[in-house]
Amino acid sequence: MHRIAILLSAAFSAGCATKPVSISPGFNSSILTAVKSMPSGGGYDGSDATKNLLHGACPILNDGSILVDVNRAKPSFCSGATYLVLLKAMNDNRKEMRPDIDQKDGHGVFGRWNSNGPGAAKLVADLGAGKNFTSWVQARPGDFLKIWWTDQIGGGELGHHVVYLGHNAETIRFWSSNQPGGYGKKSVPRRECRRVLFTRITSPEKFATAKKLATADPWLAAMLHEDFTWDEVAEKCRVRE
Repeated sequence: MHRIAILLSAAFSAGCATKPVSISPGFNSSILTAVKSMPSGGGYDGSDATKNLLHGACPILNDGSILVDVNRAKPSFCSGATYLVLLKAMNDNRKEMRPDIDQKDGHGVFGRWNSNGPGAAKLVADLGAGKNFTSWVQARPGDFLKIWWTDQIGGGELGHHVVYLGHNAETIRFWSSNQPGGYGKKSVPRRECRRVLFTRITSPEKFATAKKLATADPWLAAMLHEDFTWDEVAEKCRVRE
C-alpha cells in the first residue's frame, strides 16, 4: 500500500436548515470557517491515485507546521475532504501539526478516519476528543457525520462522510466531496439516510495524543472486507443515542 495518513503529534490548544439551528461554539465554528474556505468542484474520485494527492496538499513548512493547499487535492473523495477540513480548522486555530503518512484503512490517523464504517467516530472516541451520537435534535452545524445509505456496515456498506450543515423534516444539508462534482454543498432527502452517526469534536487538543495510538486498529482495518453490527459500532465508539 502507498503511504497517506496524517498523524498529528504536536500539542494543540484549546445555508443551514429551513428551521433555524444554533451553531455550536468552539471547534464547530472553526470547522464551518474551514468549510467556507474550501474550493468548489474538482470532480470526485475515490481511487488510490486520488488519495495520493493528499501528499502534495499537506506540505510541511520549515517551522514544522502543515500548510493545507486544498487545490492540490483535486479530484477528491468524501473522507479525504472532511479530513482536509479538520486540518484546516486546526491551522486556522494556529495549532501545530506534524504528519506521518500511511494509507491503509485502520492504520495511523488518516487510515482510521478513512476507514469504512465509523472510522472518524472511533478515532475521536479513542482520543477522548469529542462525542458520538445519533440524535437529530442534538446535531449542530459543524458536526462531522457518517451517513449509511444501506443497512450494511463495513465491507458491504455504501456510505458518505460529510460536515453536517442542517436539516428540516424532509431534507438534510451537508458539505463534502460529493459525486460527481467534488467539493461542495448538497441536500438529500432524510429518508435516504438508513443510519446516521454524528461526531462532535470538543477537545481538538486531544489529537496531540494520537502518537500514543497503536499503529493499527484491527477492528477498523477489518471493516474493509467484513460486515459488523450496529451494536458493535455503538459499543466501540461510545455512541449516545
